[in-house]
Amino acid sequence: MDDLGRALRTWRDRLDPASAGIPHKAPRRAPGLRREELAVLAGISIEYVVRLEQGRAVKPSAQVCTALGRALQLSDAEFAHLMRLAGHAAGPHRVPRLIPGSVRRLLDRLETHPLAVYDATWQLLHWNPLFAATFGDPTAIGEDHRNLLLMQFEGLPSPVRFGPGERAAFEESLVADLRATTSRYPTDPDVDALIARLRRAPRFRELWAAAAVAEHQSGHKVIEHPEAGPVELDSDVLTTQGSNLRVVVYTPRPGTDARDKLDFLAAIGTRVLSPGRQVPAEVPRLARRQHFQRPE
Repeated sequence: MDDLGRALRTWRDRLDPASAGIPHKAPRRAPGLRREELAVLAGISIEYVVRLEQGRAVKPSAQVCTALGRALQLSDAEFAHLMRLAGHAAGPHRVPRLIPGSVRRLLDRLETHPLAVYDATWQLLHWNPLFAATFGDPTAIGEDHRNLLLMQFEGLPSPVRFGPGERAAFEESLVADLRATTSRYPTDPDVDALIARLRRAPRFRELWAAAAVAEHQSGHKVIEHPEAGPVELDSDVLTTQGSNLRVVVYTPRPGTDARDKLDFLAAIGTRVLSPGRQVPAEVPRLARRQHFQRPE
């Protein structure tokens, strides 16, 4: 058992099942949550919990860490420790990827809206179940593709329907936002690697050469859903102070039937992005639980 495994076991043992919403009447041989209970709460497989605690899986994704942090009710300091143990430490010159407790509490209160959290490079860190039900489940694609810029410029499937001129404006806004990020984190190797990869796309090279700088903010989206049809949404980007996390919240467009359609999607749950793709064991499956879980 490594440091990560010991920490997870300690946090699991200390958590009262009742405080996690798990009723129990019969006496338990050991305090705290059972492994299978943590797996259900975090939306990951019990096999992966075992591998983590035994030190056979040493670098869970930031998304898995977020799910474990929520399930174990970790404080901000403990969650930061978990992220460091998992290899996701962020120095003063690195793009922050920790989602603080204050933001997580906000996300819980907005669960009736599709929402997602991105870092300053537009890497998807977290989404709620209704987001996955509306846009498609991000776990159906590799984690390195869960970046809004890569999805846009590498041509990954998207349910977003763009009107005349909207695609160009959307791409210009994203690239200008990334340009602003490079001045905030000029020595982050992940930012350099992302730009090098994006430079393979002619459209990105064209926009990057323009050197525009701006923040990507609100917009209007029409989502073509296979069961619900077109869903018209307004998207608003909330940027956190200090960490530059982007919380993207989607709300029903006034004068449309989007609210009814979102309620319908919340009821039917997650759809996959690409049929036939299997979800890795370590990926949270929150959409299969009491709440519902792709990018802006």
